[in-house]
Amino acid sequence: MIRRFVAWVQGFALALGAPGLFLVSFLDSSFLSLPEVTDLLLVWMVTQHPYRMVLYATMSTAGSIAGCYAIYFIARKGGEAFVRRRFHERHVDRSLDLFQRYGAWALIVPALLPPPAPFKIFVLMAGVAGMSSTRFIVAIAVGRGARYFAEALLALWYGRAAIVFLNENLRPVAWGITLLMGAGVLYWLWRVKRRKSVI
Repeated sequence: MIRRFVAWVQGFALALGAPGLFLVSFLDSSFLSLPEVTDLLLVWMVTQHPYRMVLYATMSTAGSIAGCYAIYFIARKGGEAFVRRRFHERHVDRSLDLFQRYGAWALIVPALLPPPAPFKIFVLMAGVAGMSSTRFIVAIAVGRGARYFAEALLALWYGRAAIVFLNENLRPVAWGITLLMGAGVLYWLWRVKRRKSVI
């Protein structure tokens, strides 16, 4: 039943094109769970229409931002009690601790990673922790944007072979993007510190 529903959603999204990607990404990031469907649809659509690569990656990212914001808003209004009723207390405490230590990075890294890495609990905890809407949207845009644009580029460079590659290596690819982003941030912080010391 679930498999048939996912197949129907995929077919519907393919028929709609870019708006379909937005819809699937929104549903997956909010009230449903459609593991890797957005990723594979994005890669497939880019292989079919390479000149729409930026549009497809942007729509996937925008759908994820909108979906995440929906459950962030509910958590922000419902508070910690709402989240504790739905998740194991140990997971809630650990997530809150990560937010207190790492701030937006506690949201960016899970946003980059594919299933089965947990993500929605971090979105909910961002609302509980009182993260501002602006910081929340920027964090999701950075995390999901990096993931979807990287996948779209793979599809552009390798065509249909990228679908097979991502099916087998989505997790290592996501970790690679995460490490590259982390290295970039560290380099930027080092440059800023060095510049201040020179001044």
